[in-house]
Amino acid sequence: MTSPTAPGDEPERKSIPPAALVKEAARQPGGSVAEIDQTLISDPNGYIPAEAIRGVWKVDATGQLTGEFQPNPRYGPPQDDFTKLVSTDHFLHWLGDDPATAVRESVAEIVDQQVPGATVRWMKITDEPRFLTAGRQAPDDPESLIVTRAALAASFGIGVDSPSGRYDILWGVYSIAVVGLDRADRARSRAWFDLWTALDTAEEQLRTRITEVNLPS
Repeated sequence: MTSPTAPGDEPERKSIPPAALVKEAARQPGGSVAEIDQTLISDPNGYIPAEAIRGVWKVDATGQLTGEFQPNPRYGPPQDDFTKLVSTDHFLHWLGDDPATAVRESVAEIVDQQVPGATVRWMKITDEPRFLTAGRQAPDDPESLIVTRAALAASFGIGVDSPSGRYDILWGVYSIAVVGLDRADRARSRAWFDLWTALDTAEEQLRTRITEVNLPS
């Protein structure tokens, strides 16, 4: 795959926009249309990382491209982004000291299991995760809760390289449930990898899934 030119090195653009955007502009009068670097995506109708957008072209009130172009400062090879996961105020210690790494490694393992030798080039959490926590009342403090189970569902976009050289961008929801959190190192977990699934759908499944993980004996 040809590496894109870095934003700062990109030559001065002409005022003639790509012909492929003309039809799209007609559907966006008074707005703008994005120019996508096709080498950075696998499906124009699928998930498109922000870095794959070269910039946007302005459209006039009649649906015509004006020739005015606003470059995207983030344009370039897609990078990991777990901001929406790690910036939450929700309790995440049950995922370890580095929740982002834990989730990424789990997803990479699942991808390798499904397609041996496949690797995750980049991963992004695309929406605020949904959480579910269960526990029991502390015997010596009625106002305290001892957390025994926890789960989350996080929507994602990932770039995957297969051993054959194929590059695909996948999207869906990664879910994980951990039980036995009150039993120190005897806790158990299970993960789910639901492609082409909406976050609301995966969240509805959490209540069932959190009970499917067997407690340690």
